[in-house]
Amino acid sequence: MELELRGGVRAAPVAGRTAAERQALRWAPDPRERTADPAHIARTARELEEDGLDSALVVQSSSWPDPWAVAGWALAATTRLRIAAAHRIGTTSPTAAARTLATLDRLSGGRISAHLIIGSSDADVARDGDTLPKAERYRRADEYLSLLTRYLAAEEDLDHHGEYYTVRAARSGLRPAPGSELLSFGGSSPAGVDLAARYAQVYAVPPRPLPDTRLRIAAARAAAARHGRTLRIWRHVTVVLADTDSDAQQHLRRLRRDALRLTSGPDAARYHDAVALDRDRERGTADPDAAGAQVAAYVRRSLAGAYTGSPATVAARIHLLRSAGVDIVQLDLPVETDHDRALRRALVTQLRDPAPLRRAW
Repeated sequence: MELELRGGVRAAPVAGRTAAERQALRWAPDPRERTADPAHIARTARELEEDGLDSALVVQSSSWPDPWAVAGWALAATTRLRIAAAHRIGTTSPTAAARTLATLDRLSGGRISAHLIIGSSDADVARDGDTLPKAERYRRADEYLSLLTRYLAAEEDLDHHGEYYTVRAARSGLRPAPGSELLSFGGSSPAGVDLAARYAQVYAVPPRPLPDTRLRIAAARAAAARHGRTLRIWRHVTVVLADTDSDAQQHLRRLRRDALRLTSGPDAARYHDAVALDRDRERGTADPDAAGAQVAAYVRRSLAGAYTGSPATVAARIHLLRSAGVDIVQLDLPVETDHDRALRRALVTQLRDPAPLRRAW
């Protein structure tokens, strides 16, 4: 099967007054403020489709625009692009989420899926009224997904009396199209792997070195096999492109330098309470009184593992992921200029060439 190439659709542009600033601030922690820009959503989705990508992720956070609505807008602007909308379990009932998913599936011709998340930060989920600790959120997720999947398949009224949810005489008036790939799940803990193995069609492995990626893929697929199921594998890749490898390394240094400068300047305070930083503070791995240092560490970490080089060089590294068993590669790279788009198209062209995959094997 051909490698699926995934991008992302944001509800609004990255902060920054110029293209160069937006390129750099793509690697800063996202502020909690984010509006919904309909033209930006539609344009981003159309450009992904035009440039040969297959799908896109819409992310979720407690203060950002609703991912289902953003996904619907992106789907309406395209004809082929598939959308994975992040859905945090616990923000709504499983029956309501199931109908939203089925509705978008029917309206888009089978181009929607839900990327299920538990919430890595206790502080952020509490902003939506969810005060359960993470371990209990995983236990609730099991009941949630069991009810959601049974509800979508039910042909008669369904009763459920569980620890977290109770429904009576529930039945959806519509179902997703047969064969739709509806659910993906991440989470590297044993509980996360188990949930993916039992309910999802796609499992997102964390961005780790290639040997670790192979081990995680094997473990996830073995877990799914124990339930008589299979999993496709999704891997996120941070990408820094330029015409040559040396130019790409120079561009990487410029991105890091500019991101550090911009996040420590007059607008520094807006990055200090970013959701991406909550988890480090909760785990005690960051000093809450040293927010500037935490932002700087986040920037450096974001770019530390970047696949950096020309389109051909980056494609060769990604083909190694494919040979390891990855089915979906999410290309995380800023596209702010016509040259950025040309580089992305060149990378897509390289990735569609099966010859490097044969050599990798």
